[in-house]
Amino acid sequence: MTQSDATGTAPDTLVGGPPRGRVRGPGTPLPLLLPALVGLVFLLLPLVALLMRAPWHSLPHQLTSAEVWQALRLSLVSATAATAMSLVLGVPLAWLLARTEFPGRSVVRALVTLPLVLPPVVGGVALLLALGRNGVVGRWLDGWFGITLPFTTAGVVVAEAFVAMPFLVISVEGTLRAADHRYEEAATTLGASRFTAFRRVTLPLIAPGIGAGAVLAWARALGEFGATITFAGNFPGRTQTMPLAVYLALQNDPAAAVALSLVLLAVSIAVLAGLRDRWMRAS
Repeated sequence: MTQSDATGTAPDTLVGGPPRGRVRGPGTPLPLLLPALVGLVFLLLPLVALLMRAPWHSLPHQLTSAEVWQALRLSLVSATAATAMSLVLGVPLAWLLARTEFPGRSVVRALVTLPLVLPPVVGGVALLLALGRNGVVGRWLDGWFGITLPFTTAGVVVAEAFVAMPFLVISVEGTLRAADHRYEEAATTLGASRFTAFRRVTLPLIAPGIGAGAVLAWARALGEFGATITFAGNFPGRTQTMPLAVYLALQNDPAAAVALSLVLLAVSIAVLAGLRDRWMRAS
Protein backbone atom coordinates (compact mmCIF):
# COMPACT_ATOMS: atom_id res chain seq x y z
CA MET A 1 0.00 0.00 0.00
CA THR A 2 1.40 3.39 -0.98
CA GLN A 3 1.42 6.46 1.21
CA SER A 4 -1.31 8.02 -0.90
CA ASP A 5 -3.50 4.92 -0.44
CA ALA A 6 -2.97 4.98 3.30
CA THR A 7 -3.88 8.64 3.68
CA GLY A 8 -6.63 8.63 1.10
CA THR A 9 -5.15 11.61 -0.71
CA ALA A 10 -3.25 12.03 -3.92
CA PRO A 11 0.50 12.62 -3.72
CA ASP A 12 0.21 16.14 -5.07
CA THR A 13 -2.25 17.17 -2.35
CA LEU A 14 -0.26 15.97 0.68
CA VAL A 15 0.50 18.41 3.45
CA GLY A 16 3.76 20.12 2.85
CA GLY A 17 3.36 20.77 -0.88
CA PRO A 18 0.97 22.90 -2.92
CA PRO A 19 -1.51 21.24 -5.29
CA ARG A 20 -0.22 20.34 -8.72
CA GLY A 21 -0.57 23.26 -11.14
CA ARG A 22 -0.72 25.77 -8.27
CA VAL A 23 2.90 25.98 -7.26
CA ARG A 24 3.47 29.16 -5.29
CA GLY A 25 6.46 31.13 -6.43
CA PRO A 26 8.63 33.51 -4.43
CA GLY A 27 7.50 37.02 -3.58
CA THR A 28 7.33 39.62 -6.34
CA PRO A 29 10.65 41.46 -6.72
CA LEU A 30 10.42 45.17 -5.95
CA PRO A 31 11.92 46.21 -9.34
CA LEU A 32 8.97 44.42 -11.00
CA LEU A 33 6.28 45.40 -8.51
CA LEU A 34 6.81 49.17 -8.74
CA PRO A 35 6.55 49.50 -12.54
CA ALA A 36 3.63 47.07 -12.51
CA LEU A 37 1.74 49.30 -10.08
CA VAL A 38 2.62 52.40 -12.08
CA GLY A 39 1.36 50.70 -15.24
CA LEU A 40 -1.88 49.76 -13.48
CA VAL A 41 -2.42 53.34 -12.31
CA PHE A 42 -1.56 54.63 -15.79
CA LEU A 43 -4.27 52.46 -17.36
CA LEU A 44 -6.95 53.02 -14.72
CA LEU A 45 -6.48 56.72 -13.94
CA PRO A 46 -8.13 58.06 -17.13
CA LEU A 47 -11.14 55.80 -16.60
CA VAL A 48 -11.45 56.88 -12.97
CA ALA A 49 -11.20 60.52 -14.04
CA LEU A 50 -13.97 59.94 -16.57
CA LEU A 51 -16.22 58.53 -13.87
CA MET A 52 -15.33 61.32 -11.40
CA ARG A 53 -16.03 64.12 -13.88
CA ALA A 54 -19.18 62.59 -15.33
CA PRO A 55 -22.23 64.90 -15.17
CA TRP A 56 -24.31 62.40 -13.24
CA HIS A 57 -27.05 64.92 -12.39
CA SER A 58 -27.67 65.81 -16.06
CA LEU A 59 -26.84 62.38 -17.48
CA PRO A 60 -30.47 61.33 -18.13
CA HIS A 61 -31.09 64.55 -20.04
CA GLN A 62 -27.87 64.16 -22.03
CA LEU A 63 -28.61 60.58 -23.02
CA THR A 64 -32.25 61.17 -24.00
CA SER A 65 -31.57 63.84 -26.59
CA ALA A 66 -32.50 63.07 -30.19
CA GLU A 67 -28.93 63.49 -31.43
CA VAL A 68 -27.61 60.92 -28.97
CA TRP A 69 -30.24 58.36 -29.88
CA GLN A 70 -29.58 58.91 -33.58
CA ALA A 71 -25.86 58.33 -33.10
CA LEU A 72 -26.43 55.33 -30.80
CA ARG A 73 -28.91 53.71 -33.13
CA LEU A 74 -26.66 54.21 -36.14
CA SER A 75 -23.68 52.85 -34.20
CA LEU A 76 -25.53 49.71 -33.14
CA VAL A 77 -26.97 49.05 -36.61
CA SER A 78 -23.72 49.70 -38.48
CA ALA A 79 -21.58 47.71 -36.01
CA THR A 80 -23.98 44.76 -36.25
CA ALA A 81 -23.99 44.94 -40.07
CA ALA A 82 -20.19 45.18 -40.12
CA THR A 83 -19.98 42.14 -37.86
CA ALA A 84 -22.33 40.19 -40.13
CA MET A 85 -20.17 41.15 -43.11
CA SER A 86 -17.08 40.05 -41.20
CA LEU A 87 -18.68 36.70 -40.39
CA VAL A 88 -19.68 36.01 -43.99
CA LEU A 89 -16.24 36.88 -45.34
CA GLY A 90 -13.95 36.31 -42.36
CA VAL A 91 -14.87 32.76 -41.33
CA PRO A 92 -14.07 31.29 -44.78
CA LEU A 93 -10.89 33.35 -44.86
CA ALA A 94 -9.86 32.02 -41.45
CA TRP A 95 -10.56 28.46 -42.62
CA LEU A 96 -8.44 29.05 -45.72
CA LEU A 97 -5.51 30.29 -43.62
CA ALA A 98 -5.80 27.48 -41.09
CA ARG A 99 -6.61 24.46 -43.25
CA THR A 100 -5.17 25.11 -46.70
CA GLU A 101 -1.56 25.11 -47.80
CA PHE A 102 -0.78 27.50 -50.64
CA PRO A 103 2.21 29.59 -51.71
CA GLY A 104 2.51 32.88 -49.86
CA ARG A 105 0.15 31.93 -47.04
CA SER A 106 2.29 33.74 -44.47
CA VAL A 107 2.21 36.87 -46.62
CA VAL A 108 -1.56 36.66 -46.95
CA ARG A 109 -1.89 36.24 -43.18
CA ALA A 110 0.27 39.31 -42.62
CA LEU A 111 -1.83 41.35 -45.04
CA VAL A 112 -5.05 40.20 -43.38
CA THR A 113 -3.80 41.42 -40.00
CA LEU A 114 -2.44 44.68 -41.42
CA PRO A 115 -5.55 46.73 -40.50
CA LEU A 116 -4.80 45.92 -36.85
CA VAL A 117 -1.67 48.09 -36.93
CA LEU A 118 -2.56 50.41 -39.81
CA PRO A 119 -3.59 53.91 -38.63
CA PRO A 120 -7.37 54.09 -39.11
CA VAL A 121 -7.12 57.37 -41.02
CA VAL A 122 -4.77 55.68 -43.49
CA GLY A 123 -7.32 52.90 -43.82
CA GLY A 124 -9.99 55.49 -44.61
CA VAL A 125 -7.80 57.08 -47.28
CA ALA A 126 -7.12 53.64 -48.77
CA LEU A 127 -10.85 52.92 -48.86
CA LEU A 128 -11.46 56.21 -50.64
CA LEU A 129 -8.83 55.38 -53.25
CA ALA A 130 -10.33 51.91 -53.74
CA LEU A 131 -14.08 52.45 -53.36
CA GLY A 132 -14.50 56.19 -53.84
CA ARG A 133 -16.40 57.57 -56.79
CA ASN A 134 -13.13 57.89 -58.70
CA GLY A 135 -11.49 54.92 -56.98
CA VAL A 136 -9.99 51.82 -58.53
CA VAL A 137 -13.19 49.81 -58.01
CA GLY A 138 -15.57 52.58 -56.97
CA ARG A 139 -15.72 54.12 -60.46
CA TRP A 140 -17.05 50.83 -61.82
CA LEU A 141 -19.55 50.48 -58.99
CA ASP A 142 -20.81 53.98 -59.70
CA GLY A 143 -20.80 53.68 -63.49
CA TRP A 144 -22.28 50.19 -63.82
CA PHE A 145 -24.58 49.85 -60.79
CA GLY A 146 -24.99 53.42 -59.52
CA ILE A 147 -23.54 52.42 -56.13
CA THR A 148 -21.72 55.14 -54.22
CA LEU A 149 -20.25 54.16 -50.86
CA PRO A 150 -18.40 57.22 -49.49
CA PHE A 151 -20.39 59.49 -47.16
CA THR A 152 -23.25 57.02 -46.84
CA THR A 153 -24.43 54.65 -44.13
CA ALA A 154 -23.20 51.75 -46.25
CA GLY A 155 -19.80 53.45 -46.25
CA VAL A 156 -19.85 53.40 -42.44
CA VAL A 157 -20.45 49.64 -42.50
CA VAL A 158 -17.63 49.10 -45.00
CA ALA A 159 -15.17 51.20 -42.98
CA GLU A 160 -16.05 49.42 -39.75
CA ALA A 161 -15.83 45.98 -41.35
CA PHE A 162 -12.39 46.84 -42.77
CA VAL A 163 -10.94 47.50 -39.31
CA ALA A 164 -12.96 44.88 -37.41
CA MET A 165 -12.70 41.78 -39.62
CA PRO A 166 -9.06 40.98 -38.67
CA PHE A 167 -10.15 40.44 -35.05
CA LEU A 168 -12.63 37.82 -36.19
CA VAL A 169 -10.18 36.16 -38.56
CA ILE A 170 -7.47 35.87 -35.91
CA SER A 171 -9.87 34.44 -33.33
CA VAL A 172 -11.42 31.89 -35.70
CA GLU A 173 -8.09 30.86 -37.20
CA GLY A 174 -6.65 30.22 -33.75
CA THR A 175 -9.69 28.12 -32.84
CA LEU A 176 -9.41 26.15 -36.08
CA ARG A 177 -5.74 25.40 -35.45
CA ALA A 178 -6.56 24.19 -31.94
CA ALA A 179 -9.48 22.01 -33.10
CA ASP A 180 -8.86 18.38 -33.98
CA HIS A 181 -9.10 18.15 -37.78
CA ARG A 182 -9.45 14.36 -37.61
CA TYR A 183 -13.21 14.80 -37.16
CA GLU A 184 -13.37 16.53 -40.53
CA GLU A 185 -11.27 13.78 -42.10
CA ALA A 186 -13.56 11.14 -40.62
CA ALA A 187 -16.60 12.90 -42.07
CA THR A 188 -15.03 13.06 -45.52
CA THR A 189 -14.11 9.35 -45.42
CA LEU A 190 -17.77 8.60 -44.66
CA GLY A 191 -18.81 10.33 -47.86
CA ALA A 192 -19.40 13.92 -46.79
CA SER A 193 -18.11 16.69 -49.03
CA ARG A 194 -15.60 19.17 -47.70
CA PHE A 195 -18.28 21.85 -47.40
CA THR A 196 -20.68 19.47 -45.65
CA ALA A 197 -17.93 18.50 -43.20
CA PHE A 198 -17.23 22.16 -42.58
CA ARG A 199 -20.90 22.96 -42.05
CA ARG A 200 -21.87 19.93 -39.96
CA VAL A 201 -18.63 19.19 -38.09
CA THR A 202 -16.22 22.12 -38.10
CA LEU A 203 -18.66 24.94 -37.41
CA PRO A 204 -20.05 23.38 -34.20
CA LEU A 205 -16.50 22.73 -33.00
CA ILE A 206 -15.33 26.29 -33.51
CA ALA A 207 -18.58 28.02 -32.51
CA PRO A 208 -17.07 29.46 -29.27
CA GLY A 209 -14.18 30.95 -31.23
CA ILE A 210 -16.57 32.42 -33.79
CA GLY A 211 -18.66 33.90 -31.00
CA ALA A 212 -15.66 35.46 -29.30
CA GLY A 213 -14.34 36.82 -32.58
CA ALA A 214 -17.73 38.26 -33.47
CA VAL A 215 -17.99 40.05 -30.13
CA LEU A 216 -14.49 41.51 -30.53
CA ALA A 217 -15.25 42.58 -34.09
CA TRP A 218 -18.53 44.17 -33.00
CA ALA A 219 -16.84 46.09 -30.21
CA ARG A 220 -14.08 47.27 -32.55
CA ALA A 221 -16.62 48.35 -35.14
CA LEU A 222 -18.64 50.20 -32.52
CA GLY A 223 -15.59 52.22 -31.46
CA GLU A 224 -14.20 52.94 -34.93
CA PHE A 225 -13.45 56.59 -35.62
CA GLY A 226 -10.60 57.33 -38.05
CA ALA A 227 -11.59 55.24 -41.06
CA THR A 228 -15.26 56.16 -40.60
CA ILE A 229 -14.81 59.93 -40.57
CA THR A 230 -12.37 59.76 -43.49
CA PHE A 231 -14.40 57.46 -45.72
CA ALA A 232 -17.99 58.16 -44.62
CA GLY A 233 -17.84 61.66 -43.14
CA ASN A 234 -19.72 63.01 -40.13
CA PHE A 235 -23.33 63.64 -41.11
CA PRO A 236 -25.88 63.46 -38.24
CA GLY A 237 -28.44 60.71 -38.76
CA ARG A 238 -26.57 59.23 -41.71
CA THR A 239 -22.90 58.64 -40.88
CA GLN A 240 -22.40 60.14 -37.41
CA THR A 241 -21.70 57.22 -35.07
CA MET A 242 -21.10 57.46 -31.33
CA PRO A 243 -17.32 58.07 -31.51
CA LEU A 244 -17.88 60.83 -34.05
CA ALA A 245 -20.60 62.33 -31.87
CA VAL A 246 -18.18 62.31 -28.92
CA TYR A 247 -15.57 64.14 -31.01
CA LEU A 248 -18.10 66.75 -32.16
CA ALA A 249 -19.58 67.23 -28.69
CA LEU A 250 -16.13 67.69 -27.15
CA GLN A 251 -15.76 70.92 -29.13
CA ASN A 252 -19.15 72.37 -28.24
CA ASP A 253 -20.49 70.59 -25.13
CA PRO A 254 -17.87 68.74 -23.04
CA ALA A 255 -20.53 67.44 -20.65
CA ALA A 256 -22.32 65.72 -23.51
CA ALA A 257 -19.00 64.27 -24.70
CA VAL A 258 -18.41 62.76 -21.27
CA ALA A 259 -21.94 61.33 -21.20
CA LEU A 260 -21.47 59.70 -24.60
CA SER A 261 -18.10 58.38 -23.51
CA LEU A 262 -19.77 56.72 -20.53
CA VAL A 263 -22.09 54.85 -22.89
CA LEU A 264 -19.15 53.50 -24.88
CA LEU A 265 -17.34 52.64 -21.65
CA ALA A 266 -20.38 50.67 -20.45
CA VAL A 267 -20.49 48.78 -23.76
CA SER A 268 -16.78 47.96 -23.49
CA ILE A 269 -17.23 46.63 -19.96
CA ALA A 270 -20.17 44.52 -21.12
CA VAL A 271 -18.01 43.03 -23.90
CA LEU A 272 -15.25 42.18 -21.42
CA ALA A 273 -17.78 40.59 -19.09
CA GLY A 274 -19.20 38.55 -21.97
CA LEU A 275 -15.76 37.21 -22.87
CA ARG A 276 -14.71 36.58 -19.28
CA ASP A 277 -15.73 32.91 -19.26
CA ARG A 278 -13.76 32.21 -22.44
CA TRP A 279 -10.64 33.87 -21.03
CA MET A 280 -11.06 32.03 -17.74
CA ARG A 281 -11.16 28.72 -19.61
CA ALA A 282 -8.12 29.69 -21.63
CA SER A 283 -6.16 30.42 -18.46
